[in-house]
Amino acid sequence: MDYDVIVLGAGAAGLMAAATAGQAGARVLLLDHADRPGKKILISGGGRCNFTNTGTEAGCFLSENPHFCKSALARYTQWDFLALIERHRIAWHEKTLGQLFCDGSARQVVAMLVDECSRGAVEIRLGTGIGDIGHGDGLFRVAGATAPRMVVATGGPSIPKMGATGIAYRIAARFGVPVVTPRPALVPFTLGPDAKAFRDISGVSCPVTARVGPTSFDEAALFTHRGLSGPAILQVSSFWKAGDPVVLTLVENAMEMLREARRKAPRSRLRAALSEHLPNRLAEVLADRIGLEQELANSSDAELERVARHLTHLTFHPTGTEGYAKAEVTAGGISTDALSSRTMEAKAVRGLYFIGEAVDVTGWLGGYNFQWAWSSGWAAGSACAAPLTG
Repeated sequence: MDYDVIVLGAGAAGLMAAATAGQAGARVLLLDHADRPGKKILISGGGRCNFTNTGTEAGCFLSENPHFCKSALARYTQWDFLALIERHRIAWHEKTLGQLFCDGSARQVVAMLVDECSRGAVEIRLGTGIGDIGHGDGLFRVAGATAPRMVVATGGPSIPKMGATGIAYRIAARFGVPVVTPRPALVPFTLGPDAKAFRDISGVSCPVTARVGPTSFDEAALFTHRGLSGPAILQVSSFWKAGDPVVLTLVENAMEMLREARRKAPRSRLRAALSEHLPNRLAEVLADRIGLEQELANSSDAELERVARHLTHLTFHPTGTEGYAKAEVTAGGISTDALSSRTMEAKAVRGLYFIGEAVDVTGWLGGYNFQWAWSSGWAAGSACAAPLTG
């Protein structure tokens, strides 16, 4: 036996698991095929890493078992990670909706995690392919090394240009661990020819309420040359299934707004009224789409109600999403039914753990997925430092 635990994947979850286990006394080997650790961390948050969210709670995560994430999130919280950030004297700031960012660079977070691994005497091997995984006599054999425990922290297939793959699912299949069908999440939508006018105003954004089914988010939407993006759209995309409409509310109290516009500027037309509340290019497209030609003074309440309906229920039927190439995370993954919520260990395979994005736990946009990486990594790392039993 060369090590107590082998961690596969030097991303957020893997670095946290390795550091936690190492500092608790375990001999840890951390492997990654990439040439440097934390590559997704480095590009996150516009290079400043939205490392957690003050509002983190179980309700901010999607999973076939919505209760699974509670244990890990409760035992290693956003405040615990923030304390780690502050111990390393990394300056940070809070943006909207509880999102915490580095003042400087995401490189600081990676350096912090690597330093934490060093404090735990973790051996890090980069540029190392995993290859075939052997298992027998209570030991896992990977890349020429052996250990009684193996932590899979290889993420999901989102952002393949960063080296992301679905290897976690192949490892799960190798050991008979079930997988919930993966899909792109926090991802832009594509729109068809019927929405060409909206694709033609690429770059326009505005605050909206975006809805998919009963789920809604109040943030910005962005019109793109392919369809819809922006925070509100990315949020609802995690709940979207093929065929679902996406409904935007552009003006919350639309009827009151239209009546007020008719009262104040009766000679004006719809485009001018809309431009008071929406970007000009969007107002123009909407006015053309709605087709109310006369002055507002000559528009009845019934006609204004029709306009208001467009403003509160602007409905799109996406043709799909932009896929894993543009997805910030992957929904689905290793079935939580097969894992211990306390340790992340596979119930049927002693010593095998799955953490982070590889697992069927997906957070909202805004630092939640990083917190799941820290919490699940801490849970597995702590478990891997305890004596083997059973």
